[in-house]
This record gives sequence, structure tokens and C-alpha cells, in this order.
Amino acid sequence: MKNTPFTEIHKSLGAKMAEFAGYNMPISYTGINDEHAAVRNSIGVFDVSHMGEFILKGENALDLIQRVTSNDAAKLTNGKAQYSCLPNNEGGIVDDLLVYCIEENKVYMLVVNASNIEKDWNWIMQHNTAGVEMHNISDKTALVAVQGPNAMKAMQKLTEMDLINLQYYTFCKGSFAGLDNVLVSATGYTGAGGIEIYFEGSQAESEMVWNKIMEAGEEYSIKPCGLGCRDTLRLEMGFCLYGNDIDDTTNPIEAGLGWITKFTKDFTNRAAIEKSKTDGVSNKLVGFEMIDKGIPRHDYVIKTINGETIGKVSSGTQSPSLNKAIGMGYVTKDYAVLGSEIYIEVRDKLLKAIVVKMPFYKG
Repeated sequence: MKNTPFTEIHKSLGAKMAEFAGYNMPISYTGINDEHAAVRNSIGVFDVSHMGEFILKGENALDLIQRVTSNDAAKLTNGKAQYSCLPNNEGGIVDDLLVYCIEENKVYMLVVNASNIEKDWNWIMQHNTAGVEMHNISDKTALVAVQGPNAMKAMQKLTEMDLINLQYYTFCKGSFAGLDNVLVSATGYTGAGGIEIYFEGSQAESEMVWNKIMEAGEEYSIKPCGLGCRDTLRLEMGFCLYGNDIDDTTNPIEAGLGWITKFTKDFTNRAAIEKSKTDGVSNKLVGFEMIDKGIPRHDYVIKTINGETIGKVSSGTQSPSLNKAIGMGYVTKDYAVLGSEIYIEVRDKLLKAIVVKMPFYKG
């Protein structure tokens, strides 16, 4: 099991630790609800150094990205990022990822899910037929996400970069908390605003950055946060989690990711995915709120009132912000209509839920 540069800090703070994607990660410190509220209302900090980062360089870098990703990376200019996915040959998704344009047409950073680092690297390398220079910098890159409505104000103390005016899905590079060549982006996964801080540094330097972040956020009651509340926060926003809501078998169209699937260019399995958009799909990812008391969980069966199976839950939780149980799941298209009544099978009981528009949390 791998450690991050901050593992010893998490242990010293009494974090509940567990294995996640091969890393020893903090699940919670003071409790999921407490940490969730800190991010929604003020500021929280996450260690997400387990994520993977690849650098792609060269005159053919953009062409490679265009061929392996679904979104149109040609629209990216320096300092901009986009959400995308890697389609596979069977119509499913190898992974979802972020594409950062560091130098237009020449240098890009791809940020991928921790559990898929090797798989993604091999997939992209397999398509690298034009000699694009590729570097897997995952193991030497520290990544901290500072999230919440007060994140920008607090972190502005640590840099001369203009964080206050950093737009969603843009980034800047410069000095931060005493370190140079730090990349700061605004591509958050919580729906609460904030930044992500990428840097290469020793464990001592990483711990220094962590401590300075905590000091800068002290006046806003900053809290360290674990992966537990990261999951509840992203689910309230209806954001997909790879391995739960999307995987190698889910089509981007049925997953509601048509907005990052651009048919203005050629990419892996484009024809089949375009056909599914034109012809329609038989199943769709929907959001739902529980009417009956009970919490939906991953892989719980979704049925009609008559007991007919119509799908499966992909993610579910008790929403700390809304104080109600919510979930996402794939259902047949006839039930993928707002207001549809569906039933979640929980311990041999059918519990009523209703299909609603996402995000669940409106802010």
C-alpha cells in the first residue's frame, strides 16, 4: 500500500485511514457530516495525491489527445482545462479525466483516477503512434484540494497569483506557500468552489505546504477532510465516480456525458457512440430522492411497484446538506423521466423513490 507525502500528518491528526486504489488514505477525521458541512459552509482541505498525472509533449500531443478523448481539446488555450473521458472499443469508458493545456498544441497534463493510472497509461501509450513524449509524473506529484466558499480568500494569502478571479476550469502557475512552479486550478469535485494545488516536493516541503494552508485557513475554521465527505459532496452535485457510476461497460451517452462527447472530430469508437446518441439508449443514468425511509447503496436493484427489475443503483447516500437519502442509478428509458416513481430493493423490501433533476444540492 502506497503512502502520500501527507500520510504521517493524517495519522498525527487521528484520521481514520483505509486502503483506496492502492493508497493509504484518510476516510474521515472528525466525521463525514462535520467535514461535509465545513466544505459547504466555509473551507476544507483534501489530500488527493493518489490521483494520476501524465504529461504529454510534442507537436503531435494534441492529435493524440483528440484521438483518445471524447471532448474537443482543440478548443483549449493556455491556462484552460476540460473534463473528458477515454472511450474504449466496445462503447464503454476506460476512465474519465481532466485535460490541462499548459502550452497550446504542445504540452498537456492529463489527470486520471488513481485506480486507473496503469490502465490509462497503457491505453494512451497503445495509441501513441506518432512519438508523443509521455511522462507519468503521478508518484512525484503532490495534490491538495482546498474546497469551499472561503477557499480562494484564505489561499490568496499564500501567493501573488490572482486566485480570487480564477475562473472555473482554468489554472495558473507560479509560487505558492514558498514553493515555485506550482499549478493551481479551479476544477473542483465538490460543487463548493475552491482550488486544486499540484506541486513536486519532498515530504518535508509537502508538509510545510499543508501546514501553511491550515494556518491561512484558520480564521475560516478550516478542517482537514477525508474521502468520505468527498463522496457525499460530489454525489449531491450529481458528479460521476468511476467504478460506481461509469466504467468499461457504460456508454457516455447513457451516463449523461453527451456534453463532453463531441462528434466534430474522430476518436475511439466514435461511430458506435454517435449511433447511440442518434438512435437513443435503452438505459439512462438518473438521480433520485428516497420517499420511503432507507439509504440506497451501490448495486441495489431498482424495480417497479410490481417488482419488475428496471435497473441498479450506482451511488447512494444520506445527503448531509439536504437531510434526505439520495442516489444515482441506471434505469430503463421509460423510467428515466423526471417524476417517475421507482422502487429500491433494500433487505427484501421495496422502498419508494422519485426521479429528480440533478444536481440534488442547488446551493
